[in-house]
Amino acid sequence: MPDALLSVKDLVVEFKTEDGIVHAVDGITYDVFPGETLGIVGESGSGKSVGTLALLGLIPQPPGRIVSGTATFQGRDLLKLKRRQLRALRGEEVAMVFQDPMTSLNPVLKVGYQIGEAVKTHHPKEPDEKVKSRVLDLLRLVGVPEPETRFDQYPHEFSGGMRQRAMIAMSIANNPSLLIADEPTTALDVTIQAQVLEVLKRVQAETNAATIMITHDLGIVAELCERVLVMYGGKIVESGDVHTIFQKPRHPYTIGLMDSLPKLTEDEEWLRPIPGAPPSLINRPSGCAFHPRCFLSQGRLRCREEVPELRKAEGEAHAAACHFSEELAGRASKFAEAAATGGVA
Repeated sequence: MPDALLSVKDLVVEFKTEDGIVHAVDGITYDVFPGETLGIVGESGSGKSVGTLALLGLIPQPPGRIVSGTATFQGRDLLKLKRRQLRALRGEEVAMVFQDPMTSLNPVLKVGYQIGEAVKTHHPKEPDEKVKSRVLDLLRLVGVPEPETRFDQYPHEFSGGMRQRAMIAMSIANNPSLLIADEPTTALDVTIQAQVLEVLKRVQAETNAATIMITHDLGIVAELCERVLVMYGGKIVESGDVHTIFQKPRHPYTIGLMDSLPKLTEDEEWLRPIPGAPPSLINRPSGCAFHPRCFLSQGRLRCREEVPELRKAEGEAHAAACHFSEELAGRASKFAEAAATGGVA
């Protein structure tokens, strides 16, 4: 196996608020390897976006604070870089696609100029003609029709899907080694979502960039990712390759996420949500943070009092943070059953 492109160890991120300290990310550890797509999934507030924004110095400090941890990218600890060094790295070696294409572009600047600016920032001596040619090539790569015309248009003249394509073009303008996509299809309708996902797959095939896909949509993970991290309450509660996670989940939260999705093969009036609500990151439950919502806990003392460690569940590459994960052996999620028959909505 090649060396990790990005290696995050024991990352802890907090936010100071009037109500107390928000423990947004609590000691997460993971690797990203060259050319792979790693999915990070979880409900809103699980810490999946904050954990990656912190790597690039994109959380406000204060109130945010990186308490501890390391993030080694190509031999450098991102968390120790100065602001000037991070500015040189962002957009050049690591790039990000944000979740809201409607507000990510400057409304008073032409789209072509904004994409070209991403090139000029890191290559200021590049001739304008070469920059424009590069931008047109990028627009073609991401599937924007009539790129010569679109180059001189403003963001309001683009649809939501076209804006997200433009943002993807901007993110890959300098051929980064690592692309972080933060809920890239959230604001788009289902048809456009599918088109944007096809663009992301094409881009990765062309550039061979490693990709971190942050999402709450397990369907996206199943389609795009090789490995997946499941986050809950600021912690990683399960990790493994996508096939294993879907076919042999070993954490009750992962099963709950899968079973809450609609299935075309079942005729039910109501979805089956995970009971309760995500935990407060200021006053988290004692023991396992998921135990108040867990069908497996059933009031067990160990779940209430002891924080479970992320330990091997099945093979070297599969781990789960559950005291009783062995009891889930042989239990496939409804999602896995539906996916096997093509019945996932």
